[in-house]
Amino acid sequence: MIIPENWDYFDLTVRVNGQDYRERIPTHLRLLDFLRDVLHLTGTKEVCGEGECGACTVLLDGMTVNSCLVLAVEAHDSEVVTIEGVAEDEDIAALQQVYIDHHAIQCGYCTPGFVLSAAALLRDEPEADPESIRKGLVGNFCRCTGYQKIVQAISDFRK
Repeated sequence: MIIPENWDYFDLTVRVNGQDYRERIPTHLRLLDFLRDVLHLTGTKEVCGEGECGACTVLLDGMTVNSCLVLAVEAHDSEVVTIEGVAEDEDIAALQQVYIDHHAIQCGYCTPGFVLSAAALLRDEPEADPESIRKGLVGNFCRCTGYQKIVQAISDFRK
């Protein structure tokens, strides 16, 4: 990434996936670009760049956010969790497996966002019914599967 000399910069301090970072970044840099281009965490995807698809979903201080709509400076002194950061979490690994078992993944581009959104939903509402799951996944878009297999996978996860 080429950054012109006259842009404003910010000294960002952030914890990503349990590791502390201090980086000098342009003030206009999106969180998505910081994660992908600076930290090389490519599990977070950019599809629409407008906050419509959910492929770039990450957890920012425990809340799901579209990282394409958040400036990296907004994450200063915060904790960010990406799909790479939950790879070792046994519950998340089991959630990912239930997606596979239910054939709820096709191309996989939207999957990281769906998994993080589902994990946050189940953390807050462990006994979520299918209607609550659908509401909890609003903002995540899949062009391949439709949503029934995804909802069924999440519904079956806690059974």
